[in-house]
Amino acid sequence: MAKLGELERAVMEVLWARAEPATVRAVHEELTDRGLAYTTVMTVLTRLAAKGVVRRKRSGRAWLYAPAASREEYVAELMLEALEMTGDRDSALVRFAQSVTNDEADALRKALERGESP
Repeated sequence: MAKLGELERAVMEVLWARAEPATVRAVHEELTDRGLAYTTVMTVLTRLAAKGVVRRKRSGRAWLYAPAASREEYVAELMLEALEMTGDRDSALVRFAQSVTNDEADALRKALERGESP
């Protein structure tokens, strides 16, 4: 899973917040406070598609962009990749578990007990 830069994250936040796929223009309009050029947003979306982070399909002359995975799936994949980087996965997991809040620990415990996946 590709790690996202700051601008890529901003674009993904727009896409994750939408229920429907978006055109470059729609994403650009959501990011007007950043003063980005339309072509910059188009380039970022094209690169995210090349990385497999977004899916795109033609709609007339425009492309429609949608996240390839939910925000939660993306973050979980990053966490798994981080675990792969350690030589001692068990120690890393224990260290992580010790850093979560009681509520987060309860959520993890319940999910593990049920064999739950979101």
